[in-house]
Amino acid sequence: MTRKLPNPVDVHVGARVRMRRMLIGMSQEKLGESLGLTFQQVQKYEKGSNRIGASRLYQIGTVLGVPIDFFFEGLEREGQADGAAHAHFDTELLSSAEGIQLNSAFFAISDPRLRKRILDLVKALAGEPDESGAE
Repeated sequence: MTRKLPNPVDVHVGARVRMRRMLIGMSQEKLGESLGLTFQQVQKYEKGSNRIGASRLYQIGTVLGVPIDFFFEGLEREGQADGAAHAHFDTELLSSAEGIQLNSAFFAISDPRLRKRILDLVKALAGEPDESGAE
């Protein structure tokens, strides 16, 4: 019997739940308690293996302190006939412990010029051209 792969939108929404939960330092157990669920159910939501219904997503947004549209940020339609949406960035990396730490540390820098210089450094290390087109 073949196993059905999760829908990419469900995976993206789950990754955004995980990312927000980790950003505010909440455990899966605590989120589950707030929703009347087990931490295993929260895990399934975060992996995208279980689809999150509209009312449950609203409840999760309330507990995590974000509007519902937060969970869909980063999705873009690619003009497909079936209307499928795909993430245009790697949500798995962003919701990893390292991704969350990097994001938190970066936005803790109050000087926007310094943040820009750090971004330029990271782009240079990655081999991306800078805004002028030079590498």
